[in-house]
Amino acid sequence: MTGSADASGRLPAAFTTPGSSSFVEFVSQVAPDLLPAMHGRTMTDRHGATDPVLVPHATTIVALVCADGMVMAGDRRATAGPMIASRHIEKVFPADEHSAVGIAGSAGLAIELVRLFQLELEHFEKIEGMPLSLEGKANRLATILRGNLPLAMEGLAVVPLFGGFDTERRVGRIFSYDITGGRYEEHEHHAIGSGSVFARGSLKKRWSPGLTLDGAVAVAVEALVDAADDDAATGGPDRVRAIYPVVATITASGYQRVTDEQVAAVAARIETDRTVTPARPARARTAKKTRKTTGGEAS
Repeated sequence: MTGSADASGRLPAAFTTPGSSSFVEFVSQVAPDLLPAMHGRTMTDRHGATDPVLVPHATTIVALVCADGMVMAGDRRATAGPMIASRHIEKVFPADEHSAVGIAGSAGLAIELVRLFQLELEHFEKIEGMPLSLEGKANRLATILRGNLPLAMEGLAVVPLFGGFDTERRVGRIFSYDITGGRYEEHEHHAIGSGSVFARGSLKKRWSPGLTLDGAVAVAVEALVDAADDDAATGGPDRVRAIYPVVATITASGYQRVTDEQVAAVAARIETDRTVTPARPARARTAKKTRKTTGGEAS
């Protein structure tokens, strides 16, 4: 970090002065240039026109609650305009032991914001000696996201989806956001990204109260398959390249990523259920009608 030590090798006073437990607030005071909001600004010419640089974008993320907690899943495709920028990008990350965050929008900034959010939660726990509540974590993410508003107005928007297991209420909870940092609690299920409209339709039909963890994983994967069917920016399970969505479960036992083998098995079942059996060709006519009727009687 800039100016982290003076000539004697000792840390500046700012590093040892008691203050806020927020890592973001500390960095904004000591080295604000290191925050994501100061990175990635688009180039402008002398007339102030923005240079249309194509930035990789990440989509689609789905989340749903179940009897044991919640499930979050994201596809692996990133696009830059009409092109596929990456087939391997990961969009679902552990925020801490009992929560997860998924990203949609400008991929590079989104990943940087996730890392900052992870540091924020870890820093708070070290300073205060206890983790934030799930709702407190959701609020901290809203604050970080609000700091990215200048870049969002330039077209470099980041929209996360946050959720986890509420250790106080003993239930899974989901929070969505807008680019201004607005925070909204979602019930049952939610989806973000370019394929979200198709994923939400799938979630509405497949989700039901009291879903088991395995059932919720299947519903999440199917929602991504449905999104990939209709949205070019969303990548579905790719058996040829062995690329599968990132799926995570968050329960009282903590964050756990579902293995690619398990996701592949779920995707294979979905594909089998949807496989269309080729229709038999129509039976060829073997005889033609030779008689013709004239008037009211056959001739």
